Amino acid sequence: MKLRRTKGTFRSGTARRPLQLAVGVALLLASGPSLSLAGDSISFRNDVMAVLAKAGCSSGVCHGNLNGKGGFKLSLRGEDPRFDRLSLTRDRLGRRINRLDPDRSLILLKPTGQVAHEGGRRFGVDSEAYRVLRDWIARGMLADPPTTPTLEGLEVTPRERVLIAPEQTVQLRVTARFSDGSSRDRTKQAVYAPVSPLATVSADGVVRRSGFGETTILVRYLHAQVPVRLAFVPARPDFVWCEPVAVNEVDRHIDAKLKRLRMNPSAVCGDSAFVRRAFLDLLGILPTRDEARAFVSHEQTDKRARLIDRLLDRPEFAGFWALKWADLLRTEEHTLDRKGVLNLHRWIRQSIADGKPLDRFARELIAARGSTYTNPPTNYYRALRDPLTRGESTAQLFLGVRLSCAKCHNHPFDRWTQRDYYGWNALFARVRYKVLENRRKIGSDRHEFIGEQVVWMDRRGELNDPRTGEPARPLFLGASTPAMDADQDRLEALADWITSPENPFFARAQVNRIWYHLMGRGLVEPIDDFRATNPPINEPLLEYLTADFIEHAFDLRHIIRVIMRSRTYQASVIPNETNRADETNFSHALVRRISAEPLLDAITQVLDVPVQFNGYPLGVRAGQLPGVAAIRYQEKRPSGGDRFLKLFGKPQRLIACECERSDETTVAQAFQLISSETINGLIAHENNRLTRLLASDRSNAEMIDELYWTALSRPPTAEERTTMVAYLDRADVRRTAIEDITWALISSTGFVLRR
Repeated sequence: MKLRRTKGTFRSGTARRPLQLAVGVALLLASGPSLSLAGDSISFRNDVMAVLAKAGCSSGVCHGNLNGKGGFKLSLRGEDPRFDRLSLTRDRLGRRINRLDPDRSLILLKPTGQVAHEGGRRFGVDSEAYRVLRDWIARGMLADPPTTPTLEGLEVTPRERVLIAPEQTVQLRVTARFSDGSSRDRTKQAVYAPVSPLATVSADGVVRRSGFGETTILVRYLHAQVPVRLAFVPARPDFVWCEPVAVNEVDRHIDAKLKRLRMNPSAVCGDSAFVRRAFLDLLGILPTRDEARAFVSHEQTDKRARLIDRLLDRPEFAGFWALKWADLLRTEEHTLDRKGVLNLHRWIRQSIADGKPLDRFARELIAARGSTYTNPPTNYYRALRDPLTRGESTAQLFLGVRLSCAKCHNHPFDRWTQRDYYGWNALFARVRYKVLENRRKIGSDRHEFIGEQVVWMDRRGELNDPRTGEPARPLFLGASTPAMDADQDRLEALADWITSPENPFFARAQVNRIWYHLMGRGLVEPIDDFRATNPPINEPLLEYLTADFIEHAFDLRHIIRVIMRSRTYQASVIPNETNRADETNFSHALVRRISAEPLLDAITQVLDVPVQFNGYPLGVRAGQLPGVAAIRYQEKRPSGGDRFLKLFGKPQRLIACECERSDETTVAQAFQLISSETINGLIAHENNRLTRLLASDRSNAEMIDELYWTALSRPPTAEERTTMVAYLDRADVRRTAIEDITWALISSTGFVLRR
């Protein structure tokens, strides 16, 4: 007999049959003692659901799957206890339960391995899990009465711990707090999930080291989750803290943690490394030969701070940091059209050039309306054509919250529920478009728009919650939502809340993004995935930077100065014996590949000859390009510059995530550097830097010096100079020899990597 779920219950099309009806009534009305947390009574929500979670029954790979497993379905991670109880007791006429002989219940026979079970043995007959399930069945499988206390919080000790070898285990203790004020030890009932193979956890909460490093253990009981940060540190019996000088609060917070981890920070990088790093990070270009030489030769003690200030005032700063926001705001020609791309990019660049605070920048985007041609921020919504995409993108960009997991079920690793998901997205339900014209070139492509549009806000329109079929009530995330009139502009209210200094998300997310662009990884990683189960690598530092950012009115340049003036930012990439394995605590600078646009601009800068991009005049740098493809690839073969950028990871800008850009290294990239028509054409160009060097009266040694200063922002070492000069001296064709040397420089790790 087929059962179907109707409004949270199961109904049979043949329920009039007397025997089946009697069985159903007996299961529903079976008497038993009143259940509470007291004594040895069993609560379905607080005890049985915990057993199902601990055994993995309600996980996504088992019966918590969208379609269930083996004909048996539970709610994912136990988010719907009422449904799960009905599934256990009434689905398939309650065949999984044997009230007369509880020990013969399938729900006990299968997980104990007494009958075949695809999921294998989950617990033993003599276990507490078995006893809880058996006693619940024997007592009538009752639902919890309304007075049953509910879980209000979870406390785990320790929350953070550094274990120094030979210490390798730690016992976690889990205490659940309930609505009646009671507390219960739930160490054995909690679920433990290590996020890396550095540690294993036993069923009763004993963590054992598998390797050295830092890891997080997610501790879950019912709907509550708590992260535990553990660090496993080698003994290092001869370790002596080096007492480094802290330049500012950034260093103090970093040093405090490094000292606990028995790591000394690396030394400060040299002037040549710093000037190259600063130019690449702030402007996306290399310093010229003269700029690099002048900086290295100066003796001022504050020359690094002065350089940072000068670079922040240069026009290239606004252009390069506009590139980062253009990626996130999906500034591409297919959806926005070329004029929309140019307008939005110009607005982003001008906003940064003018020093517009980031809260105002965000507010103008979130509350945007009007013509996509005359009011550029409206292009933000032009690229987001439905309420769910608008809501998910806005949460990810401006709050650092990934909501998509809560679309089909409550978020498995965060507090967000489906109610939060649809309530948040309901704020964006009234965005409307007036398409004044659309000269799309492919009539069947509904995502292509060429022509002006007007974004406007309707006074009516709702987003229905698919669970209820009713309009979702608009909700702010993790905060009280002010009362809104039926025709109130919801996005104005939302913009006010997101950019408020009291907002718990906005400033943290923006600070973390800035830190990521300067340091190579975020304090929270991934950088737009803030949640309780993904804690910052250095919480005090993130809190300090967030407070400082708010205090200085969301000033982008201020927070950049704070970070770049720190000794932490200026650390060398060369590790020491104590921090060699560290990749997360910023004890030394991280080596990473220069991203696509700055790398191509660096190559053209060394050779002093421009590269062509389709749709733009010769001389436009890669870092200045507003969009992705001004002329679609179907209409014109990509230029060498366009192909280079795509190969080296320039994103298509189809999602609002930093993750779309790739800075990985590939074999194809190596071939692009050593044998592509584009690079070889630049090197062999008749009017490039090499031509002018050969035509000058400079010695071979002077030419080598210029190439090194231009490409690497440093002079050649004595060995390098001797080798390169000798190669030029014995060359039959000096042009070929200097081309070889130049190619060797621009394909070297010292050139393609940011150090």
